[in-house]
Amino acid sequence: MKPTHLLAFDFGASSGRAIRGTFDGSRLSIASAHQFQNGPVEFEGHLYWDLLKFLQEIQEGIRRSTRDAGLPPTSIGIDTWGVDYGLLDKDGDLLGNPYHYRDRRTEGMFEKAFERMPKEQIFARTGVAFQPFNTLFQLLAMRLQKPELLDNARTLLMMPDILAYALTGVRGTEYTDASTSQLLDASSQRWSTELLNAMDLPRSLFTEITEPGIVRGNLLESFAAASGIQPVPVLAVAGHDTASAVVAVPMRMPGSAYLSSGTWSLLGVETSKPCVDRRAMEANFTNEGGFAGRIRLLRNVMGLWMVQECKREWDAEGEKVEFDELVHRAGQSAPFLSFVDPDTSLFYAPGPMQRRIQEYCRKTGQQIPSTQGAIVRCVYESLALKYRWVVDRLEEITGSRVEELVIVGGGARNVLLNQFTANALQRAVIAGPSEATAVGNLLVQLHALGELSGLGQMRDVVRASFPTTRYEPEGQHAWELAYGRFTEIASQAG
Repeated sequence: MKPTHLLAFDFGASSGRAIRGTFDGSRLSIASAHQFQNGPVEFEGHLYWDLLKFLQEIQEGIRRSTRDAGLPPTSIGIDTWGVDYGLLDKDGDLLGNPYHYRDRRTEGMFEKAFERMPKEQIFARTGVAFQPFNTLFQLLAMRLQKPELLDNARTLLMMPDILAYALTGVRGTEYTDASTSQLLDASSQRWSTELLNAMDLPRSLFTEITEPGIVRGNLLESFAAASGIQPVPVLAVAGHDTASAVVAVPMRMPGSAYLSSGTWSLLGVETSKPCVDRRAMEANFTNEGGFAGRIRLLRNVMGLWMVQECKREWDAEGEKVEFDELVHRAGQSAPFLSFVDPDTSLFYAPGPMQRRIQEYCRKTGQQIPSTQGAIVRCVYESLALKYRWVVDRLEEITGSRVEELVIVGGGARNVLLNQFTANALQRAVIAGPSEATAVGNLLVQLHALGELSGLGQMRDVVRASFPTTRYEPEGQHAWELAYGRFTEIASQAG
């Protein structure tokens, strides 16, 4: 069989990459073609994404991939984070750069939204957890603060779809990314007209929703020429990065949970239908779309964002140190000195993260971490204990025990955090693949091309292609005591 060459663009909140995939009929191999930094651009007090830079990086990724492989890709797929969007006017032109989800314009929008439709009704319809950055609250803020933008808009496209539109000229909305918006009916998997009407958002803005694994269109001649290739198909993969990552989770048994570990930590299970009862709402679980009709019942945890922000601060102060060294210093620091709840709003926005961590510890009467190692260990232990809290809630909601946790994404390489997680959960942790999002993107491309038939076969390819590492739990008594302290401190901080 002649190998199939594919190209996946995986845009994360802090970095992006172009990953070249080669499939020989049974195994998938990957190689990095291009990597770049990503992040918000601040202008006049607001945070935006630089969409034109993204398009430049896509062109560069295509050029480098074609050069390295000696031939162009058969197809291209794009995944990004969820919730953010771009608006097009009547001529199909972009109405400004898309807002970044951490922009503060959504502050106070919970209350405004609940005046229009009660919280319980919104959750019953959408099954999506209440986060200030959800598309629902972003659009409501725009309706109240800058209504002229919505009045001039004719089409709304989520981030992977706006990029695909720029590449192909074809408009469309892919299901998994749209499901993060809190504007879909969880049962019908279509836009909720009742919710849109309540928020005074025109239904005409929203294109019809398609399942992942279809051809969106071919590269525009101009874009292909600028990228150094002839036009090739752009495929609508599982456009939400977590949905792509979950495709590539090598689950081995019933009762496996997944953790997509990166800037955000997304921990959950796959279900056949949404869970929209009060327990799920109160624990802030979300039901997001997955490949092949699956529902991703999960909870967002702040993730490695806090360490990333600390490192950015230390780098700016001239104390540059690589992440591997920070992990080493954390491992050498004393255990269980202090904890933080990663989901506290104090840690949400960009800014002086070290000071915020110390402020939290001071407020809760704990020892204040002062060294880089102590601060990073505080975050890692707190993350592992928060994962334990999420798993406990997950078992209560589903009525089923989580037998093991499979960690994918960049965090799968963090040996210290993975061991802490196994210890906190007191069950086995399987780590890998670390490039699960790009792998899932490539697998859905292979499905769209007719080379893989379904999710079971796709995960067989993952198991055959990528090694994993198993972590067994240690220190049960010490971690049980730590969990008790963690929950008390998190409750105390409110």
